[in-house]
Amino acid sequence: MPSTHLTELIPELQTAIGPVILISGVGLLLLSLTNRFGRAADRARQLLREMHTAEEADRRRLAGQVENLYQRARLIQQAIICGVISVFFAAILIIALFVAAFLKVDLVLTIILLFICCLASLIISLVAFIIEIRLSLRALRLELGREIPGTR
Repeated sequence: MPSTHLTELIPELQTAIGPVILISGVGLLLLSLTNRFGRAADRARQLLREMHTAEEADRRRLAGQVENLYQRARLIQQAIICGVISVFFAAILIIALFVAAFLKVDLVLTIILLFICCLASLIISLVAFIIEIRLSLRALRLELGREIPGTR
């Protein structure tokens, strides 16, 4: 087994900083997404309780809101899954960087592919997040449409 000195390890630690920072940033995104998911689920449960005692016209409106919340929760779930996959690829990338340095093997293609997969997963997560926010705004506009002058 090859011997690695601390002075040889320091450049590898510096190289691993990028993926570590990416993990931290995606972690904050995941925190935001899980909070949004929890709020959407809680609001859907509240609306379902209101539906039991509501008049027929209100029940249809509430059912539309519940459907919107369900669509939003599904998008948030997809964003969370892709964010977790991104962190997974970043963690494997860090391991690959250390394995390549420690065993002195050329894993350039593997490292490139892991980095691309990491960023692609992050991009998909962010796109799902943007779509969910747009859906959230559409629901808000429909809910407040009667109360805001100039909106329908």
